[in-house]
Amino acid sequence: MEQTIKFPVVNLSKLNGEERDQTMALINDACENWGFFEIVNHGLPYDLMDNVEKMTKEHYKKTMEQKFNDMLKSKGLEKLETEVEDVDWESTFYLRHLPQSNLYDIPDMSDEYRTAMKDFGKRLENLAENLLDQLCENLGLEKGYLKKMFHGTKGPSFGTKVSNYPPCPKPEMIKGLRAHTDAGGIILLFQDDKVSGLQLLKDGDWIDVPPLNHSIVINLGDQLEVITNGKYKSVMHRVVTQKEGNRMSIASFYNPGSDAEISPASSLASKETEYPSFVFDDYMKLYAGVKFQPKEPRFEAMRNATAVTELNPAASVETF
Repeated sequence: MEQTIKFPVVNLSKLNGEERDQTMALINDACENWGFFEIVNHGLPYDLMDNVEKMTKEHYKKTMEQKFNDMLKSKGLEKLETEVEDVDWESTFYLRHLPQSNLYDIPDMSDEYRTAMKDFGKRLENLAENLLDQLCENLGLEKGYLKKMFHGTKGPSFGTKVSNYPPCPKPEMIKGLRAHTDAGGIILLFQDDKVSGLQLLKDGDWIDVPPLNHSIVINLGDQLEVITNGKYKSVMHRVVTQKEGNRMSIASFYNPGSDAEISPASSLASKETEYPSFVFDDYMKLYAGVKFQPKEPRFEAMRNATAVTELNPAASVETF
């Protein structure tokens, strides 16, 4: 479809000037009506972002590309003669930052790449916490409320999914990543600025998330929908494959700790809309099996814990 609506882009530097109120209102509108927004002038050094992108693409070519091609052969996907709905056209690895890092356990990463990703991860962690406080301000919650709810007894969970979406000969036959909502808290995505592919579902249409140089795409996970009692929404999104270009995606997930108790904020609760209360790890155990299914049955299942066992696991998912 022809895209006629404007995707929300937020200039974070305006939070420090006369346009603060308008900028906070733009963030609030994006959270209520999109579940996504893109931020620029976010404070992350551009040279660090360029370095991370360069080394991520080099790492894929050197250590991941052949594994991806071998996977295609093992699953009989080289020719894509029929539509495939149970496999994603992506090459990934996962980094955990919090509560304990696995950065030095990942094989085949150069020391320079590890150092850059450690620095990048820490800066994204700080950015995530600042953004959560901005959401608190918009929601009328005390500063630090969301971070505190995410904390549990061991602190939040924070991890990064590093993905490449190689060229696909028949994009109409397979998705780079099937449609889903994210289970966790707030997600910060550094995506390729030349090869597109990320789309979100809005008002029944798939909308492109524009690739912008040095931007970070923000989206909200299921936990923020629960805590805000539906005022803010997690939104279905997907990655479509492209015939040309290898799309880089570095998505960092700032999530509650495994034993964090999640529930709607009392000031946002209402009898008309009632979201469940649960322990985050219990939600993740359910999500792992039904990631690519609608979120509403998950929320309903968490209201009635006995219903969790009735949903048959169909997929595994990294929970950091």
